[in-house]
Amino acid sequence: MKVQESAFIAEKRPLLLKLRDALCGQFDHASILAEDTVGRVYRVSRHSVNVGEGDNVRGFVVKVLDGGRYAEYSFSELEEGSIPGIVAAVRELLAADVRPEGLAANTYAPPAEDPTVFSDATEYEIDPAAMSDEQIVDRLTALRDKGLAMDESVLDFVAMMSWQKYTKLFLSREKDMTQSVMYTTGTVAAAAMKDQQVKQSYMPCSGLGGMELLAKMEDNVAPCVKTVVELLDSEPMIPGEYECICDPETTGMIVHEAFGHGVEMDMFVKDRAQAPQFIGKYVASPLVTMHDGACSAKQTATYFFDDEGTLAHDTVVIDKGILRTGISDLQSALALGTEPTGNGRRESFARKAYTRMTNTWFEPGTDKLEDMIASVKYGMYLECPSSGMEDPKNWGIQCMVNIAREIRDGKLTGRIFSPVVLTGYVPDLLKSISAMSGSAELSGTGFCGKGHKEWVKVSDGGPYIKARIRLG
Repeated sequence: MKVQESAFIAEKRPLLLKLRDALCGQFDHASILAEDTVGRVYRVSRHSVNVGEGDNVRGFVVKVLDGGRYAEYSFSELEEGSIPGIVAAVRELLAADVRPEGLAANTYAPPAEDPTVFSDATEYEIDPAAMSDEQIVDRLTALRDKGLAMDESVLDFVAMMSWQKYTKLFLSREKDMTQSVMYTTGTVAAAAMKDQQVKQSYMPCSGLGGMELLAKMEDNVAPCVKTVVELLDSEPMIPGEYECICDPETTGMIVHEAFGHGVEMDMFVKDRAQAPQFIGKYVASPLVTMHDGACSAKQTATYFFDDEGTLAHDTVVIDKGILRTGISDLQSALALGTEPTGNGRRESFARKAYTRMTNTWFEPGTDKLEDMIASVKYGMYLECPSSGMEDPKNWGIQCMVNIAREIRDGKLTGRIFSPVVLTGYVPDLLKSISAMSGSAELSGTGFCGKGHKEWVKVSDGGPYIKARIRLG
């Protein structure tokens, strides 16, 4: 079934069309983004049950460009009598000069627009609205109880999930577009203790859709408990450079941190990225082709158009090892004289649009996982990434991985190291990739910030890869 359009957005559409016409009559270019987002969050552990709202927001943002300058104005109330005041407020903002002293102003030409009118939505199987909070909590409680009963060393088992549904309407002189999207995320996590030492493991799942995700969460309970019990016998990581096999989630973290932020083109405008110097050059193994785009995959970062009205793209960032392009929002594209790639995203209607990643992933190769493991004389199988960060200016990467499984003479020995820090210079790591498995998987349970703020939903992934990586 298709996600239904927000009744609030449908109700406000006639007034938004009037506001659009008023703005377009006074400014060189004008657009409106209307947003209505609802969701719920659930968490069940041994000692507590929590149910709350998701990122529920509802409001509007106007963006105008006139005389080479632009201004934005966000608001949450819209009535017939408020339209003149909104237009006046936008004009006042456009006339104000808020630049710090000595900072030159950029000027922009109005963006080119093709006439575009459509309404589309993602699909789901089980509507969250068809289940009560009590029913969902009961399902999560059953997962918790199953996890707690599986091994006597388990101290706690947590089952948590969330769903988020939004409708966005974008209006400009040439565009009238509506999208309705719903995604769901779920995680099971276990904590276990042995000899006063506590270890943790988790298994996430996510996707476009509704409460059908609960079945996937149930499948993850036993592997999660098995892993946490194995971690009770883990050892500290021995620092060094290793031949590594990365699972798809670890590959995704590398993709996101290694070349994700580094090719966000608002960083090009600010001269905060090294990537522009390497366009057209090898930055990775010829095996590597990297995509980013809201329509490049179906995951939690999928949408039909971005928050500036650019249709979703599938951007090939790296093509067989060669860096081809970055990703951009509309403002950065206007400043750089390039085409926007549909990556202009806002944390909410009340926040600025930045260049942001969406679904970011490596294409699969042709290798078989068992052959990749068999080819390793001595190395590590990495799984369960937890966090990462990147320096776009110097291309350094530092990531945390929860598990490194020892490989010796092409076989897993059963020896486990944890936790593990993955570091290195991005091109060195990517150029060392020597094998990629035949299928790709993406995960989208997390959010990505711009620096320390501006959080948006992203997904990342790829195939199993073989590479030389510095671990510590």
